Amino acid sequence: MVDNTAARRISPMEMKAWRVHAFGSPENMAFETVPRPSPGSGDVLLKVHAAGVGPWDSWIRSGRSALPQPLPLTLGSDLAGEVLELGSGPMNLAMGDEVFGVTNTQFLGAYAEYAVASASMLAKRPSSLSSVQAASVPVVAVTAWQALFDYARLESGQTVLIHGAAGSVGSYAVQLAHRAEIRVIATAASGDTEYLRGLGAAQVIDYRGQRFEEEVQEIDAVIDLVGGETQVRSFDVIREGGKLISTVSQPNQRLASDRKVAAEFFLVAVTTERLNRLSEFIDRGELKPEVGTVLPLSDARKAHMMLDGQIPHPRGKIVLRVDSRE
Repeated sequence: MVDNTAARRISPMEMKAWRVHAFGSPENMAFETVPRPSPGSGDVLLKVHAAGVGPWDSWIRSGRSALPQPLPLTLGSDLAGEVLELGSGPMNLAMGDEVFGVTNTQFLGAYAEYAVASASMLAKRPSSLSSVQAASVPVVAVTAWQALFDYARLESGQTVLIHGAAGSVGSYAVQLAHRAEIRVIATAASGDTEYLRGLGAAQVIDYRGQRFEEEVQEIDAVIDLVGGETQVRSFDVIREGGKLISTVSQPNQRLASDRKVAAEFFLVAVTTERLNRLSEFIDRGELKPEVGTVLPLSDARKAHMMLDGQIPHPRGKIVLRVDSRE
């Protein structure tokens, strides 16, 4: 199908963006010319250089988001770009700053040439990263940090079991836990064993060929990035007083009570403070992002086909390159 809007002349007050008018498959995504947004109080307008693509974008597109998402909407939350305009109110950003972070609490608006973002959810881009690399970081890295330290409250010397450890959130969780001297046991496909050991995992369990509950016991905390049966089985390996933290679904509180453990589900909260902390780790070489696929903004539908498993893609984050210089 030919996108005729791509050939139209765009005025300075317009931009290209990926829009959804009806929830559904990637075919429901439309690359349209829309008005350029203006920043409100506490916001900034960014020239987007790159936008990250994550599973939550697919959930929003298909109508499965945990948050209400009025239509029509512009997809995308992770991004890196340049501050072009400041909204009203105090903020720690200036015109021309190169930043990374997320757009807003609705996780919308980044698959576009320009985006309005909350200043409180942005930080200066790590000096060691390109915009494409930086756009791969915010949601997944902050999710990993919050799971380990804000919710599981893990400390040096403790042991964590991370399910789905080779994924985008899991790879950051392994690195962050290892950096904090927390012993990491990871579940993943056997082909990811050496990769995860390189990130700091002390033990890797092949989830296809091994039952993790037969391999480990008395775990201080489980970070569940998989859900389903894996989450339920995880209650059997946590010590009394331990924790199960899920980014996928609400854990069974009856099971948690029976096992005398705490179990929580959470939605990530990206803040300038958390981004600054992660940026320091990145610039010191203590935390490394992995970008798997880079596509031009015009190929966002293909990126969503990858998210949905219609097209294979390598390990690592999918990123849309908005600025051709990246």
